[in-house]
Amino acid sequence: MKHSCELKVRTYECDGYNHVNNANYLNYLVYARMEFLNDAGFDFSRFTEAGYGLIVAKVCIEYKTPAVFGDVLTITTWSKRHRGPYGVFQQEIRKAGLLAAKAEVTWFSVDASGRPVPLPPEYRLSELTPDPSD
Repeated sequence: MKHSCELKVRTYECDGYNHVNNANYLNYLVYARMEFLNDAGFDFSRFTEAGYGLIVAKVCIEYKTPAVFGDVLTITTWSKRHRGPYGVFQQEIRKAGLLAAKAEVTWFSVDASGRPVPLPPEYRLSELTPDPSD
């Protein structure tokens, strides 16, 4: 499943050159992943209350075209890999169809002690299964 959401760049997210500060792209990516999970039916609150967590282990971002104040960004998220406790999300941020940034985010499902564990059966959603054509 590919999931898209939009947001508009706010003034306080920009640096002195009116470009979105690189660190803010991390916030955009987190927002989009949570929207992906929410729309897929992944109840994150119930997941954490049950003693589990989703931990980001690695983020690799390639910046392509600067985003600036007022740009409407479309962030697309999909599952690239998922096996056991480990997964990878692929994400793209576009403005007016142009690729602004792309990212690969590696994550792990962990138990209350922080050890990697496979997702419990009720959280193994089909949306987390990578599309072989991607």
